Amino acid sequence: MSGDPINAIYEDTRVTIEMVGPIGPLGNNSYIVRPRSSGGGGGDGPAIVVDAPEGSEAIVAALGGDAVSAIVITHQHRDHWAGLATLRASIDAPVYMGAEPQRLEIDVHSEVLGDGETLPVGNAVLEVISTPGHTPGSICLSIKSSMGGAVLTGDTLFPGGPGHTGSHEALMQELESIVSRLYVLPGHAMVLPGHGDGTSINASQAEYAVFAKREHAEDLAGDVTWYNS
Repeated sequence: MSGDPINAIYEDTRVTIEMVGPIGPLGNNSYIVRPRSSGGGGGDGPAIVVDAPEGSEAIVAALGGDAVSAIVITHQHRDHWAGLATLRASIDAPVYMGAEPQRLEIDVHSEVLGDGETLPVGNAVLEVISTPGHTPGSICLSIKSSMGGAVLTGDTLFPGGPGHTGSHEALMQELESIVSRLYVLPGHAMVLPGHGDGTSINASQAEYAVFAKREHAEDLAGDVTWYNS
């Protein structure tokens, strides 16, 4: 990959969110949520890193030596934590995951984040939203703001559709998570997924409305898209 993988994609009066990516063989995104000072400049307090793909050297470089209070892994799939050892070699911060049992093929202790719990970022908080479906323990992280806010969705929600599921039952669970937990967020909230470009809650709801009007196979699962499935 060529070019600079660091992209500041969201800011309000309290935080900025930088996307580091695409990195790793599956083109993952990692996010750095930084506090801003009351004057809008450099942060008051440590940052939070969301997901640690292979190629996490780019995350370390983007942090530039700034303090980190937490590393959050959105779900157990390897491409979202394959760079965790690299990240923790440079960053002394606890690792957090969702409350459902998570299996990481690495010797690391992780703290549990339950639904509705919050992690402080300066004067703001990241709120944990339990969104099972893609995996049983998938979580999203929401930051609310009068400007609309943002939600980091891991592999739960992308522009154009939900994340991959291994069974129809898992897809139904994921759709329930999306509709009941994510689509209640402000419409202008940015959706920042674990791969690829972002979207907004409003745009995703409009896409889903097309999907919801159609009949679907009783075994629908896998790579589902709002317009074509």
